[in-house]
Amino acid sequence: MIARLWHGAVPELQAEAYYQYLLRTGLADYQHTPGNRGVTVLRRVQDGIAHFQLLTFWESYEAIQAFAGPAYEQARYYPEDTAYLLEMEPYVTHYEVLPIPG
Repeated sequence: MIARLWHGAVPELQAEAYYQYLLRTGLADYQHTPGNRGVTVLRRVQDGIAHFQLLTFWESYEAIQAFAGPAYEQARYYPEDTAYLLEMEPYVTHYEVLPIPG
C-alpha cells in the first residue's frame, strides 16, 4: 500500500468553509477512484492559519495515477482552491505502508 501526503494552509477564518469545499471536491473524488483505500483529514490551527494534512491510502502507484495523472508526484488542485489556499504547494509526498508483524 502507498500513502500520499498533501499539505495546504488557509486563513483560520476560512477553515470550515475550506473543509466543506474539500468534502465536495478532493475527498469525494478520492472515494470514487478505484484503488483508493481511505483518507484521513488532519487540521491544526496555529497563528491564524489552518493547516490541513490529507493522508490518503492507495493500493498502487497506478491507482494514484488514476486520480492525479501521470505526474502523480505533483499536487492536484481544483479551480476554486486559489480562493482559499495561501500557497499552492507543488508536490506531495509518497510513502510505502509497511506491515507490522503480529
